[in-house]
Amino acid sequence: MKVVFDTNVFVSALTLPGGRGDQALGRIIAGEDSLAIAKPIIDELLGVLARKFAREREELARVAIFLHGVAELVAPTELLAVLADAPDNRILECAVVADAQAIVTGDRAMLAARGGSPAAFERRGTFTTGC
Repeated sequence: MKVVFDTNVFVSALTLPGGRGDQALGRIIAGEDSLAIAKPIIDELLGVLARKFAREREELARVAIFLHGVAELVAPTELLAVLADAPDNRILECAVVADAQAIVTGDRAMLAARGGSPAAFERRGTFTTGC
């Protein structure tokens, strides 16, 4: 299944070993699912890691290189304004252009909007159990 991770899933995977985000990323690394990502998502993730988790440039560079290695980099061509939070719309744009089957998120606003979204949403727990 091709998926797009919300930024919170990446943050969880990179800061909470053994958690649901880490398990979801493990599925990608194991080849059980494939991951699509876009530059705006990478930029947001690196910004969050720098601001909120005091990650240094070298570590941020390693994260960027790692993501390029495990994910398909896509370039959205259409700007969406479906959700109130602009970064959440970047996730939707990535899912649309990648033709993803699911967006993996723990974001309540995104989960609440799943009925009108261009891609299915999966809670991290559901995704990591293989459903």
